[in-house]
Amino acid sequence: MFAPQGPTFRELAVQALSSVERGYDLLAPKFDHTPFRTPEKVLASVAGVLGGLGPFDRGLDLCCGTGAGLDVLDKVCRDRVTGVDISAGMLAVAARAHPGAELVRADARALPLRAAFDLAVSFGAFGHFLPKERPNLFAQAYGALRPGGRFAFPMGAPARPGSPGHLALLGFDTAMRVRNAVWRPPFVMYYRGFGLADVGRELTEAGFSVELYALEEFGRRPDGSPRVRLVVGTKEK
Repeated sequence: MFAPQGPTFRELAVQALSSVERGYDLLAPKFDHTPFRTPEKVLASVAGVLGGLGPFDRGLDLCCGTGAGLDVLDKVCRDRVTGVDISAGMLAVAARAHPGAELVRADARALPLRAAFDLAVSFGAFGHFLPKERPNLFAQAYGALRPGGRFAFPMGAPARPGSPGHLALLGFDTAMRVRNAVWRPPFVMYYRGFGLADVGRELTEAGFSVELYALEEFGRRPDGSPRVRLVVGTKEK
């Protein structure tokens, strides 16, 4: 599951018993050697779709981590790109990989950047926010964009109930809830509650018009629906 350069079981256990911010500070030096980093196939597919919607000027990677999404922004944006994350450790790794990027340590729920960007992206971060926090999170993204700006992120189709993927997510979600019930500080990482219908409604309520693009590299399910979509919200002028 992990490359030889990745974290040990003990290191993962220490991270799991920390807060989200402290946990990622600890994991940062080895994060890119774990399966938690967004796969290159996803990044390339998203860049391909956004390339057809752009070009864009300024780009923002929301919850940028070690900077995987900055690679996408570098491909589709003409001006300097910016990454925001709450973890100083993750930003330190991103700074080494992307010396030309502007990196800002901030909580995505209270962004200090207003109406400055033409494109915002985010990869794999939404499970760190409780469902009740998402409306504000989407409002923050809306406020960071210029009129006509776009907010984009990939979403996989939900696993079929009873399938190995569904059971794995259910087990992980249950383990996290038990952990947070008996240990403080909490470590929020719940992905089963991030559904397309709720996300579309919350983006619309934040002021976005929403479009969905199939990431065809990942194929389609037996019913013909895409296995992975790119959700794109546009801040109307």
